[in-house]
Amino acid sequence: FRDYWFSGKAELSRFELEQARYGEIHKGEAVLIFVSEDFLGDKQVKYERGERKNVVPTLKLNFTKKFFTGIYPYSMMSSIFTPIDFTKPTMKVTTSSQEWCGHTFTQLNHRKGKYKGQLFSYFQSEGDENFSLEASLLEDEVWNKIRLNPESLPTGEIKIIPGTQFLRLKHRPTQVENATASMVDYKDETLSQQALKKYKIEYKGFDRVLEITFEAAFPYSILAWEEQTQSGFRNPQTLTTRAVRTHSIKSAYWGKNSLADGELRKKLGLNAGNY
Repeated sequence: FRDYWFSGKAELSRFELEQARYGEIHKGEAVLIFVSEDFLGDKQVKYERGERKNVVPTLKLNFTKKFFTGIYPYSMMSSIFTPIDFTKPTMKVTTSSQEWCGHTFTQLNHRKGKYKGQLFSYFQSEGDENFSLEASLLEDEVWNKIRLNPESLPTGEIKIIPGTQFLRLKHRPTQVENATASMVDYKDETLSQQALKKYKIEYKGFDRVLEITFEAAFPYSILAWEEQTQSGFRNPQTLTTRAVRTHSIKSAYWGKNSLADGELRKKLGLNAGNY
């Protein structure tokens, strides 16, 4: 575990994305960037210098999506900070979404058994708001918990806070929802020759099913996911967003910022304009 996650490199995986939006499927790409990072538990920011008494080792996921709807692009990113000690709650989630109508920013911080939330939005129906939720499983942290220990994920009847990217695309309020979760063995040789597992979340109060497929053995690599929900503001229909991994590398990418390092984008399958 330490050799993989504390090697001084991040894991970067690129996914071919088919994103449901406005009642149609739009092609794009997603990138999952997993990396261990020291985090200040009191300020809930990255530790960079000074005393280490409040430092918490975390697994950070930067989750990006890019896709076009007609003439204009969407760019979304979430950062999720989950303690390496996965028995403790995820400490922080931030999500931003930009498109040509406007942009939004959501932040959740775990403090004293609750998630304190802030939403800043261009849209009148959302505006700027502060809210507080009872600490429950976060859909956003499921990705990290799969990588840390998938057996720690709950099954059966659960309370869950939906993914922040989903909430922004649907303009739904952030609240605790009822759902059913399951974990099953799975086989798909187009994804991997290895044994696979699938974690499934079915929401009860609205139309949404999320399925994440990953390798059953460490490091529990995530290979694909599907999100089924209604799409379209006029005459909505149930559509399925799909993502399948196409490339994966390990890299200390934060130091790869020269023109010459652009070759790494090709190695990861990221070429300008190919989504």
